[in-house]
Amino acid sequence: MANGCIYGLVALGFVLIYKASEGVNFAQGDMMMLGAFVALGFGNSDQMGLPFGVAMILAMVVMFGVGYGVERVVVRRIFGQPQFALVILTIAMGFVFRFVAGSIWGYSPLVLETPFAGRNLYPGGIVVGLADLVTIGVTIALTLALWAFFAFTKIGLAAQAASQNQMAAYIVGVPVMRVNSLIWGLSGVVATVAGVLYATKGAIDPNIGLLGIKAFAAAVIGGLGSLPGALLGGLIIGVVEPIAGRYAPGELAKMSPYIIMLVVLVTRPGGLFAQIQMKKV
Repeated sequence: MANGCIYGLVALGFVLIYKASEGVNFAQGDMMMLGAFVALGFGNSDQMGLPFGVAMILAMVVMFGVGYGVERVVVRRIFGQPQFALVILTIAMGFVFRFVAGSIWGYSPLVLETPFAGRNLYPGGIVVGLADLVTIGVTIALTLALWAFFAFTKIGLAAQAASQNQMAAYIVGVPVMRVNSLIWGLSGVVATVAGVLYATKGAIDPNIGLLGIKAFAAAVIGGLGSLPGALLGGLIIGVVEPIAGRYAPGELAKMSPYIIMLVVLVTRPGGLFAQIQMKKV
């Protein structure tokens, strides 16, 4: 379940971008990786050595700036182009992020120092990792906070309006460009949280950004426009993966997330929490 929550958090980043622009950011997994490394740079004793909470907040601020800057400097240049252009652009950005992380921190696995890594609780004689409980709790809280953000705040409602029809939203006074930049920055914050939680469970290296492929499958399973759906999709993959690894052949176990995605696409193309709505044109 904790692994599924990490998939779900990265999937939330996909959903944020989709809800704002109906585009897909295939660099979301690499933003997660970069956020984890930035937190490592601030927090580990052999680098800046700041307290864990301070390091995480600073990493979130930095990655908000990265997401905001990427939209302002790069993504905005292809505004009005087909969605395929954004797909290619974000795939290329993923390679750039991996190169930057490898150049600064190297390609060897590193461990982020956290206050709950390796600590266990024993409720009823059952061994439960504290890092797993923190991951599950943070994921649920963040999902609810993002849902409330889109449902009740002006910026969240403006983002949904822009995703429905950017030109109409612009005409009625929605600052579409500014909203898109803020949502990209917010997706960087969510990616950082996911990266830090991933780092509490093991070592990190520049290639962990490829986890974004599984997270995209989770977002599709749940429904690209649905925040709870992204979490549910991540949990489904997180639970099915170890079961498939135990009972299915090796290659089939690795394919299990994508098999589930294909089944959902065939039977319910909009995902389990389909957000497809009719648009008047």
